[in-house]
Amino acid sequence: MLRYLTSGESHGQSLISILDGVPSNIELNIDEINEELKNRQSGYGRGKRMEIEQDTINILGGVRGKKTLGGPISIEVKNKDYENWSKYMNPMDDVDLESKKVSNVRPGHADLVGCLKYDFDDARNVLERSSARETASRVAVGAICKQILKNFDIYFTSHVVQIGNIKDNNLYEFDYIKENVDNSQVRCVNKDIEKDMIHEIDKVKSTGDTIGGVVEIRVKNVIPGLGSYTHFDKKIDGELAMHLMGTQAIKGVEIGIGFDVANNYGSKVMDEIIYNDEDGIRRNTNRLGGIEGGMTTGEEVIIRCAMKPIPTLYKPLNSININTLESYQASIERSDNCAVPACSVVCENVVAFVICKYFLDKIGGDNLLDLKENYNSYIKRLGDRGWKR
Repeated sequence: MLRYLTSGESHGQSLISILDGVPSNIELNIDEINEELKNRQSGYGRGKRMEIEQDTINILGGVRGKKTLGGPISIEVKNKDYENWSKYMNPMDDVDLESKKVSNVRPGHADLVGCLKYDFDDARNVLERSSARETASRVAVGAICKQILKNFDIYFTSHVVQIGNIKDNNLYEFDYIKENVDNSQVRCVNKDIEKDMIHEIDKVKSTGDTIGGVVEIRVKNVIPGLGSYTHFDKKIDGELAMHLMGTQAIKGVEIGIGFDVANNYGSKVMDEIIYNDEDGIRRNTNRLGGIEGGMTTGEEVIIRCAMKPIPTLYKPLNSININTLESYQASIERSDNCAVPACSVVCENVVAFVICKYFLDKIGGDNLLDLKENYNSYIKRLGDRGWKR
């Protein structure tokens, strides 16, 4: 079973991930993984820290000569800013706890509840781990998963469809998004709407406020049958929602037309099934986003995620001091005022892990050769039943 753990703090030495369950002989392209990390740090509205870090991956184990060995893969992303924080964050030496102590907890963050739960008098212990900096680990993991699935022509892309009240309601083909999204500062493939989004970010920034939005993730060439209807914890849409909702700042996830299913009759929601000799079994539409009954249908998987505005504001909200209970304005950590473009990259890679996990569970195989043989056998059986790739 494919699984991973992450460890590390925002201003600690490194972010560490362990990815277990990767078959052997998968060739990895480090440049492609680093490009994903770079995309995570880009986007209009990001803060100064992105100029400091410039993340790259360092693989410590589980890979030899660019090919996976079948054992756990150990991944490091160094925090370059640790040089400025070592006297406050060193794990084993005596450190200066008072200088960077955070007592004024911030609304919208994990600060207050984290201090209550873990019995801290310093929210620094909470915010260092709860920070969105941790998503660099998940991007690295997802980028490896993409390289596994590339062997089976399964591809991913994502784009921003809303920032604040500025929406892109146009429908785009997967390939158009893939080819154009990296040319946009806000990862919006419509240039006119991109300008409006940038203007909205600037307007909000000038007031000291922050802004959220909606990102869309697309997965192409997914085979039918990933997931299962047999039990709730085997449904792939349930796991996708869990992993995405477990991503910092995500407050809503919808698949296909999502909440619009409540606004339409069944005849306008369900995807009619057709068959012809050339295309095989297909849907006329894809309103349910490529997932029915907890399983992928073979149509494109389409997911949208709503990201809340970043809760660290330069016009701080009212809060309390966790130790004195006095009223204060919440403290300010260095922050972005819009991270929606980066969010699309993070969510895309989070989805890649889940799709890869269910793919490996369904197809099975300890090495790439076995995977391909099992995959081809499954595709042939589907073809015998009328489904075509």
